[in-house]
Amino acid sequence: MAKKAVASLKTGKGKDYTKVITAVRSPKTGAYTFKAMIAHNDHIKDAIEVAKEAVIESAAQ
Repeated sequence: MAKKAVASLKTGKGKDYTKVITAVRSPKTGAYTFKAMIAHNDHIKDAIEVAKEAVIESAAQ
């Protein structure tokens, strides 16, 4: 089923979007968690900036 869902993103309007994944390291345990968001191709740089801000906020907590 997952292959079908991924394949459907490559047709139609799905080509216009990219999944942005950032790794966030927990200061307490040292374990990594991943933050994912889907952004339009025109706004990838903005999405990366938002992801960096989320990483900084989560590290401050």
